[in-house]
Amino acid sequence: MKVILMDDVKGTGKRGEIVEVSDGFARNFLFAKKLATAATASNVNAALKKIEADKHRKAVEKRDALEAANKLNGILVKVYAKSGEGGKLFGSITSKEIAEAIEKQHHIKIDKKTITLSETLKALGSYEIEIKLYSEASAKITVEVLAAT
Repeated sequence: MKVILMDDVKGTGKRGEIVEVSDGFARNFLFAKKLATAATASNVNAALKKIEADKHRKAVEKRDALEAANKLNGILVKVYAKSGEGGKLFGSITSKEIAEAIEKQHHIKIDKKTITLSETLKALGSYEIEIKLYSEASAKITVEVLAAT
């Protein structure tokens, strides 16, 4: 029996694939747990349209991420924080604060989860930070931590 998988099934296939399985496995396991639907002509057509839509969405996301990475590459972001003697901060600079500073200073909105902090920013100074916007799109920015007045 041919079925369209609605979710990843170990040993059978990935989501959206059309696979051939035994009748009993399809009826008793896949259909019962809503992991698959029968591969009728209309279901196959709908699945193919969904796959095309997903490919298009991923291509658009990748293009947008590459554009954003080109804009971000090499920019300088200034972040102000309270500091004590010796340039040591009260607390640390978070990725959320960096994302807000990028949006405020350069009008580029990025998600805080894309910012990779290799070290905690607990002192005044300049830091190189990598932002991974997509699997093939990343940018390096300079974050300058300055004392708040």
